[in-house]
Amino acid sequence: MTYVELATTLGRAKERWVKFARRTRALQRRLAVILAVVGPGIITSNVDNDAGGITTYTLAGAQFGYKLLWVLIPLTIALYVSEEMCARMGVITGKGLSDLIREEFGFRSTFFVMAAALLVDLGNTVAEFAGVAASMEIFGVSKYISVPIAALIVWFLVVRGSYSSVEKIFLIACVFYLSYVLSAVLAKPDWLLAAKETVVPNFSLQKDYLLMFIGLVGTTIAPWQFFYLQAGFVEKRVGAKQYKHARLDVLVGSITCMAIVFFVIVCTAATLHAKGMTNVTSAAEAAKALVPLAGRWAAYLFAFGLLNASLFAASILPLSTAHVICEGLGFEAGIDRKLPEAPVFYGLYAGLIVAGAAIILIPHAPLFKILLLSQVANGVWLPIVLIFILLLVNRKDLMGEYVNSLSFNIVAWFISIAMIVITFLSIFAPSG
Repeated sequence: MTYVELATTLGRAKERWVKFARRTRALQRRLAVILAVVGPGIITSNVDNDAGGITTYTLAGAQFGYKLLWVLIPLTIALYVSEEMCARMGVITGKGLSDLIREEFGFRSTFFVMAAALLVDLGNTVAEFAGVAASMEIFGVSKYISVPIAALIVWFLVVRGSYSSVEKIFLIACVFYLSYVLSAVLAKPDWLLAAKETVVPNFSLQKDYLLMFIGLVGTTIAPWQFFYLQAGFVEKRVGAKQYKHARLDVLVGSITCMAIVFFVIVCTAATLHAKGMTNVTSAAEAAKALVPLAGRWAAYLFAFGLLNASLFAASILPLSTAHVICEGLGFEAGIDRKLPEAPVFYGLYAGLIVAGAAIILIPHAPLFKILLLSQVANGVWLPIVLIFILLLVNRKDLMGEYVNSLSFNIVAWFISIAMIVITFLSIFAPSG
């Protein structure tokens, strides 16, 4: 090879290396932007699979087998559409949902939202500590030990941490939901039947079916998540330039959330329903029942998933309520603010944790009724919050070019109207 040929070859190799280095740096920059935005969507969607949610999915699988799996596809679409609107409002306006309701609709509407949030979320928080108690009893730990320790852990995590550190822990908690995937595999379900029931609708007007349907929607698309999700993007200071990444975060969260729901229902349908055990009353009872049906490891994985879900949600639900009330009243709110900067925010957070844990420690407390009714209450409250969101997200003076598209409006209004109709039917439908 001549000197000229060698120089030409080296020159071309250098050009290729420079291009590769530029592409790598560009990819690193894009990845850094995505990682800076990712979090609120994945966390909010997956924390929907809390103790109340896992119990609702467990009962759905035990009582109806695979027949409610078809609901998951429309629920995934509904979850994405409803959360995306809040993510968009947070990114474009830089304000939380409760804050916007107060500014645009006045204090009277805000007070109603705050009161409803406090009552429903307190019930949900009680349900999370019920999940902690029930899951740890499977491992032989008394609720009088596990619940106070859990309350201290979730309080310390948020009060002593920053938004960045807390978010990392929450994202790690999302990974532990894979225990339900393993439980479903160990249960050896009929995958072909599960796939068929997922794509073929199977609707019923019976009261028990409708109540379970409302419970599924209420626990999957819960009103509290809109407030937490929007506040999360505001706290991360995500702007309009990162909107597409925020939307991707919500999409990934919606899909992973419903995938876990699928595996929980499949697991219990393949075991409890198949063996005629349709009268289980909790996820913990289901975990115990899995021992002879699917093996000890399946039961332990199911119980561990319940514990993870309960601790995860017990940290976030009080945060959402604190955000709602503080934004509505104009107080400082946010994990990145220290205790002296936001005393009302942290006071509400601590108060909800203490109240939720204390109710669980009351002997003979009707925990199952509290847990299931809290999910139905979510379904009843959902249309009201969605209507507020729709009125806000379609305001051109607030959102500019980011107002809802026609397709988003159709889906969101359909969800709101459908939930009102289904709730009405559940009251008058015949039981059986």
